[in-house]
Amino acid sequence: MDVLVTRGEGKLQHVVEVGPHKLIADAPSQYGGDDAGFTPHDLLASSLGACTALTLNMYAQRKGMDLQKVDVKVEHADKDGAYVFHRHLTFHGDLTAEQKESLIGIANKCPIHKILSGKIEIITDGN
Repeated sequence: MDVLVTRGEGKLQHVVEVGPHKLIADAPSQYGGDDAGFTPHDLLASSLGACTALTLNMYAQRKGMDLQKVDVKVEHADKDGAYVFHRHLTFHGDLTAEQKESLIGIANKCPIHKILSGKIEIITDGN
């Protein structure tokens, strides 16, 4: 599926569309935007958080674990020349220590984690 990004109504605002879904991307006011939506960095961190939560819920369901829900908080920032994502997982449900360790291992295997920690190529063309 394609992602389409078009100009929005604010100073720097853009509308991000994927199929029938839309969200707003913008820059904070200190960078000239209206702070009306997610920053691109927040969208990237959100992808990691959402993929982690979805992956863990699917895994727990397949394994019959009592994972009622998982909260994923992703802190992200440029640090010492690298962009760092720090994922904090909070498990809700009757889980053993072994199950929690297993879930942490699975979090590191979610598809977006693999993409972000693997080789990435970006091809740009224009007209």
